[in-house]
Amino acid sequence: MITKERRGDYLGKTVQVIPHITNEIKDYIKKTADGFDVAIVEIGGTVGDIESLPFLEAIRQFRNEVGRENAIFIHLTWVPFIKTAGEVKTKPTQHSVKALREIGIQPDILLCRTENFLSDAIKAKIALFCNVEVAAVFTAKDVACIYEVPLIFHREGLDQKIVDLLNIWTGRPHLGAWENVVERFLHPGHEVTIAIVGKYVDLTDSYKSLNEALCHGGIANDCRVSLCFVDSEKIEKEGLGKALEGADGVLVPGGFGNRGIEGMITAIQQARTRGIPFFGICLGMQMAVVEYARNVCGLAGANSSEFDEATPYPVIDLLPEQKQITEKGRRCALGPTHASSKKTLSPAPLMGRRRSASGTVTAMNSTIHSRMRLLKRGSGSQAPRPTDLLPRSSRSRGIPGSSAAQFHPEFKSRPTSPHPLFSHFIRAALQGKVQRNLNRA
Repeated sequence: MITKERRGDYLGKTVQVIPHITNEIKDYIKKTADGFDVAIVEIGGTVGDIESLPFLEAIRQFRNEVGRENAIFIHLTWVPFIKTAGEVKTKPTQHSVKALREIGIQPDILLCRTENFLSDAIKAKIALFCNVEVAAVFTAKDVACIYEVPLIFHREGLDQKIVDLLNIWTGRPHLGAWENVVERFLHPGHEVTIAIVGKYVDLTDSYKSLNEALCHGGIANDCRVSLCFVDSEKIEKEGLGKALEGADGVLVPGGFGNRGIEGMITAIQQARTRGIPFFGICLGMQMAVVEYARNVCGLAGANSSEFDEATPYPVIDLLPEQKQITEKGRRCALGPTHASSKKTLSPAPLMGRRRSASGTVTAMNSTIHSRMRLLKRGSGSQAPRPTDLLPRSSRSRGIPGSSAAQFHPEFKSRPTSPHPLFSHFIRAALQGKVQRNLNRA
């Protein structure tokens, strides 16, 4: 919107929340829904918060534009259970619906978040004071497994109600695979403990996608995954100690900046030397390369040039176009390093290869030498040639199930279809635990 204003698209008019911001929100919804039968648009926060008001106004307008059979309002509300009184209270729901109706939105469906299933009498009371049908009041019961929520909603009849209100036809839902996910999650046959060694462990939601992907890997192996969060910065200050004691696998996630990286390297070395399955993602992979270079290849002082520009062995380097980037959270990738002669290794868009087969390298700097040594020592990089200086993943030949990825596989993982890297990692952790138990016996 700011770009449009500076370009003059509004012809000098005053840019306002209504209609300009609300129009952008509506356009975004339409673009997102293009090509799909149904789009679910969530507006977070609490009704009445100033941050959400433009979005609520946008969906109010949106429904009027597309018609009542093409858009419905589902309101998630809280029905608390007061233990001292032994009863539920519907006042929070009544007030939130009242606030919605004041801005022109009448919910079609109410999802009542509560500890236990609501009685018919409570549903009738909510329907009466919130101006909805009794059949449109559903219990959003607290569950032990988040993947059980769709099954609860199906049992309540929410999916059928949505189909009826939107006047669309659909076949019967096939929930067998989903039921299997919940069964394996709630009643697994095995259990492993995974230590996540990172720098944001005090904010566990920072690793939410990662945590869920590990659970997906556990579901695939009929295994409960218990997570143990280890602060890599604390390892730097106090040493490793017993931080990894009892861990069946070690995962080092992504991150930014040099804070805590030496603690990560220490944990990676411990996993490698003790034969604990290891999984490194993004920064975790880079630190695994640094650890291997230092402690296996004998490249003392090896590091990433991002953290130490004076390192004698910059085994990790930024892409040329990243050199001037200061913002965090964008274009995370391993980069190639140019040779120190006029005939350089010029990186292609994806792999650090020379631009033409005729060009030969007459001199190579310490980075290229160090990477060649890494490859010769069998780090298992998937880019085995000296000219392929932009690896995307690697594996350890000495520890079954250990691997690392520069990309983020957790974003491609699903409960019914976990990413192979996570399912293999959990399988290796489980096999290692079984073998250790056999050795003790």
